[in-house]
Amino acid sequence: MERRWLVVALGLAVAAVGVGLTLRPFTSLSVLVAVVAAGLVVTGVVTAWRGRASSAGALVAVGLGWVAAGVVAVAWPSVTVRAVAVLVGALMIGDGALDVAAGLRGSRDHRPAAVIGGAASIVFGLLALAWPDVTLLVVAVVFGARTVLFGLRTAWSGFRDRGGVEPDDRLGAGNARYARNVRAEAGRLRRAGHLVGVSVALVVALLLAALSVAINRGVADVDAFYDTPADVPGAPGSLLDAEPYERDLPEGARGFRVLYTTTREDGVAAVASALVIAPAAAHGPLPVVAWAHGTTGFARRCAPSVMDAGLGAGAFYVLDEVLAQGWALVATDYTGLGTEGPHPYLIGEGEARSVLDAVRASRAIEGVDLADETVVWGHSQGGGAALWTGRLAPSYAPDVEIVGVAALAPAADLPGLVENLMGVRGGSLFAGYVVAAYTAAYDELSVGDLVRSSARPSYEAAIDRCLDASVLASALTSIATGTAMFTDDVAARLAPRLAENTPAGPFPMPVLVAQGADDSLITRDVQDRYVAGLCAVGAVVDYRVYDGRDHVPLVEPDSPLIPELVAWTAARLGSQPVDAACPSA
Repeated sequence: MERRWLVVALGLAVAAVGVGLTLRPFTSLSVLVAVVAAGLVVTGVVTAWRGRASSAGALVAVGLGWVAAGVVAVAWPSVTVRAVAVLVGALMIGDGALDVAAGLRGSRDHRPAAVIGGAASIVFGLLALAWPDVTLLVVAVVFGARTVLFGLRTAWSGFRDRGGVEPDDRLGAGNARYARNVRAEAGRLRRAGHLVGVSVALVVALLLAALSVAINRGVADVDAFYDTPADVPGAPGSLLDAEPYERDLPEGARGFRVLYTTTREDGVAAVASALVIAPAAAHGPLPVVAWAHGTTGFARRCAPSVMDAGLGAGAFYVLDEVLAQGWALVATDYTGLGTEGPHPYLIGEGEARSVLDAVRASRAIEGVDLADETVVWGHSQGGGAALWTGRLAPSYAPDVEIVGVAALAPAADLPGLVENLMGVRGGSLFAGYVVAAYTAAYDELSVGDLVRSSARPSYEAAIDRCLDASVLASALTSIATGTAMFTDDVAARLAPRLAENTPAGPFPMPVLVAQGADDSLITRDVQDRYVAGLCAVGAVVDYRVYDGRDHVPLVEPDSPLIPELVAWTAARLGSQPVDAACPSA
């Protein structure tokens, strides 16, 4: 009796550790490692006990392996979550293989559940080892869920041996047969329940494996076009290479991807890439819409000209409307996307120089005749870049005639934006890009001071993903961690640099700021405050708010903004007077 309840207690303890690991893995590295270590040790003790009871030496060895991994996790001060995840994955594969082998040797009644359960453990272990980035989420979900199921199964194995209906020959043969039948039926029900549980686990494991394969197949590769040439001209805005670009172009359009010289925010020479698309049958110099795209990621493969979604990756959905007006589109990737990094995410001068030099370089494309007049459009990250482009143009590129800037849901008030990101579900993904860019650009900022050590693997994985299908894992991690990915004072530490990268006015050209009233990422109150500040210093701002529009829907083809944006741009290119000097927000 005492042994039975000890098994139940151990099983419930294992399950409790698994629940704690799954629900609260991100508080601190020490807590995470302690919980994982506890799970490893208790799981190992139970596994070794089962192996000894059944005289299965291999099972005893696996149990001791679990225990040893738990001891290492505690005794090794420099252990990382990534290393723990590798240990967990390897042990899950070994444990699963033993289950499969035992099932194949076992009775017909127990064989299906053992084989299916072992296969599920093997697939989960392979995911922990071979997932593109072994993150805290993998440790928490894979090992945590496995630990919960293992604990409940162990507890049930002890509980099912309780007394109750036992065959007793003293009560007669009929009662003994009845008791045996009841126990046989209970055994069938237990086996059926176990089979359902392990089948569900295997289905989940296979779905995750299929998702991983699909994500990996969808990741774009940066080809040799984006490599920095050995001989690069010193002058910014020089065209280095141009080749045809045909992905998803409408009929009657011709496109190029170009490589050109520019400079980073610190003045260091750099190389960037861009897309240039124009009407094929147009005659005469074409007015230019210079597009500054929204957030696509931080890694090199996150350039719109590289990604399968093309311009749509940066929230540009109205190419037909631009070409129908007889305008040419020049869309920079910025430095660090496509070309060598780092990417100056929300670092104004670095982004603006990429925009201006893309326009300069595009003038040298053979067979494309571009006019001097340029209107800059930008959304989100690109909205802030567009404002910086207008501010920087007179001093950095006076040969680029900017006649208007349209900033659409712009990331302009950066301290307000980052403060909001800390409280928005999934906002830590964008905050991670900010941390990556600012720690690369500013010596006084370091990742170690801004990112919690327990979340470092998740942070590194997130900034290596683009905003495409692969971002699902980052989004789930972001939702799970919330602000726990960053230290409590991250916004305060970034604030001085965020403030200096906020595009203050006035601007030497008309500015249109468009904002969705229902934007949850860059909120209306933050934008109202920013525009009020521009008006206070005498900027010429046409501020328009669109009811019912969230962040991306603001720039989708059915948005009421689009025809107004086209008309506003035509007025700027036609040198028409500005209708609104600075309306109240």
